[in-house]
Amino acid sequence: MFCRIIFASWLIHLIFIIPAVHAKPIRYIAIGDSYTVATGIEEKDSWPSQLTRKLTSAGIEIDLVATLGQRGWTSQQVIEGKLPLLKDLKPDFITLLIGVNDWIREGTNNQSFTVRIKNLMDGIQNALSMPDQLLIVTIPDFSCSPRGKTWGYGKSATNGITRLNKILKTEAGSRGLHLVDIYPLSQKLCTGTAALRSQLGMFAGDDLHPSALQYSRWVDLIFPDSLDLLKPKPIESTR
Repeated sequence: MFCRIIFASWLIHLIFIIPAVHAKPIRYIAIGDSYTVATGIEEKDSWPSQLTRKLTSAGIEIDLVATLGQRGWTSQQVIEGKLPLLKDLKPDFITLLIGVNDWIREGTNNQSFTVRIKNLMDGIQNALSMPDQLLIVTIPDFSCSPRGKTWGYGKSATNGITRLNKILKTEAGSRGLHLVDIYPLSQKLCTGTAALRSQLGMFAGDDLHPSALQYSRWVDLIFPDSLDLLKPKPIESTR
């Protein structure tokens, strides 16, 4: 009887301990532009880095293996310059925040942006072993920053970004992808006495890009969807 108990304990040990030892961390890649590479602050305070730490604290084995972003890049530049890198990086999970430069630099129309986003999402999903492990983040309203009104050549950033975000939402929805909408959060930092108070500490030294604090608020919104995507799924019984 004693031997049976010892054997049963050893078997339980194998079932629960060995898989954890040999499990590989989730390979996370963040794709985007200046928002993703944390322009104006330290990389460790970027929202992908903060998200990785928060997921790790929640028990998710995850490594941020690459940040494929560059300040000023459009979605088309990401397609040409970053998508080819995914083959060798072998990602398990990808976040995508892109589009502000399509509007501010090129004034991209709806049709062109839709084509770009379709091509970009196609390329990302083809690089993932599980295509649904792509999480989309909407474009924030940069015009709500202290220097935001000096950008956009007199055009309404709010109208332009809202238009592109609608396309992102439509395409993510058609693919059944998780999408996190940070746009309303950025809008709370717009003009007005209350907004001016809420802006304190929310922007980097350039008064345009978010600070570590503002990125932490983004992560509060992005974390639940990321956790839902990445947490181990219960094994369904075949009986």
